[in-house]
Amino acid sequence: MNILMIYPECPDTFWSFKHALKFISKRAGSPPVGLLTVAAMLPKEWGKRLVDLNVTTLGPKDLAWADYAFVSAMSIQRESARRVIDQCHAAGVKVVAGGPLFTIYAQDHEEKTFEDVEHLVLNEAELTLQPFLDDLARGEAKHIYTSKELPDLSLTPTPLWELADLRRYGWMSIQYSRGCPFNCDFCNVTSLFGHKPRVKSTAQIIAELDGIYAQGWRGSIFFVDDNFIGNKALLKKELLPALIAWQKNHPGMPFNTEVSLNLADDEELTQMMVEAGFSVVFIGLETPDEASLAECNKTQNSGRDLVADIKRLQRAGLQVQGGFIVGFDSDLPTIFQRQIDFIQKSGIVTAMVGLLQAIPGTKLHERLKAEGRLVGNSTGDNVDGTTNIVSRMNAEQLRLGYRRILESIYAPRPYYQRVRTFLREYQAPKIKAQIQWQDIKALVRSAVHLGVLGRSRFQYWKLIIWTQLFRPQHLGLAITLAIYGHHFDVVSRRRVR
Repeated sequence: MNILMIYPECPDTFWSFKHALKFISKRAGSPPVGLLTVAAMLPKEWGKRLVDLNVTTLGPKDLAWADYAFVSAMSIQRESARRVIDQCHAAGVKVVAGGPLFTIYAQDHEEKTFEDVEHLVLNEAELTLQPFLDDLARGEAKHIYTSKELPDLSLTPTPLWELADLRRYGWMSIQYSRGCPFNCDFCNVTSLFGHKPRVKSTAQIIAELDGIYAQGWRGSIFFVDDNFIGNKALLKKELLPALIAWQKNHPGMPFNTEVSLNLADDEELTQMMVEAGFSVVFIGLETPDEASLAECNKTQNSGRDLVADIKRLQRAGLQVQGGFIVGFDSDLPTIFQRQIDFIQKSGIVTAMVGLLQAIPGTKLHERLKAEGRLVGNSTGDNVDGTTNIVSRMNAEQLRLGYRRILESIYAPRPYYQRVRTFLREYQAPKIKAQIQWQDIKALVRSAVHLGVLGRSRFQYWKLIIWTQLFRPQHLGLAITLAIYGHHFDVVSRRRVR
């Protein structure tokens, strides 16, 4: 049996980093860790190939080789996934689909976009893939496989990294846990993965890291957990000490992840994460407005000095990236300037701001559907300036206010001011990435494209000179953030036309 693992193309979005990756000659952020994990669950004797449409193309020879196409995607890849399925069917190749896009699609009984997919293997593959494979072997494979159970992640194998050409990617991804102890009403993490965080064993994570290292990877690694610190006690007791020890023999491989803001309450955990090599954390901050936090049940962010918490993490050696939302029922017209002021004051350089969207499976979606306030589907793109919600605020006022936020925070002058605000607080991380040829290439290209040809050239050189004078240890990071700023500027300007 020959299986073609296909990952649809991601559009050019805030998190694609496409305009930044060009500076280091990379095609995409990271290989599809979910598909590579599924590949490891298939019979060893089967042929397996990966076609990631973010770095390569899908051709007739690929499809002629395949007996089945396994397709996995996120909501934002909806259109590309549809094209992939059509291409497979035109070539006479049956499709097996799974992952967040198709699992969410199955929850919406009015949705018909993927009804022609031969087999939907949904939820978590540790439970639903093997029943499909058993039925397939008997010639009795059904259309849909689902499970309400949540698997023990000790069942999860090490992804088949060897299927991917790692040279084409900017970073690598692995997963330690699934689930989140919180219950934000706009988020579908708990409906997909539950409230109780389930984790892989420390031995599993070390094996995955060793596998990545054995493939020659020496760059950063992103732990894709929705909340890495969901089980703090286990992190402190088992995983972080093992990562600290692993880093001593594998220098120059920094880690990134997603956490909740209560990390700022735990100095010991913060210090251990930094010592283990974590240098960047994404946090869902959402809004500085207490009424809106209460509305969406973001209890972990309520009653805090948010800026003080962020700066505490920055001073510990963690760059904080933030997610923000406007369009809550509680939002007043003043929220747009409040968001701008908060982002600038906090020094959160990578600030993802989106309009509130209602995703199937969330409490928000259920409530708004009952109120008759849903219009179509969410796009999966956090920053495309659209919403599927009939907002309490005047729609045009919401659109213009959102546009003003993007114009304000990603124009060259405020963006570079924010970089300096961040660098004033930030302490150098314990684990620094090794200097590679691509870093030299990025330096030269940034000097030309940003410092000579770019619309931010004055701000670019002002940042370089300031950093060299006052924070010389952060010069490489300053250049990286300048390149990120170019990407964010391009993407945000497209959104506000």
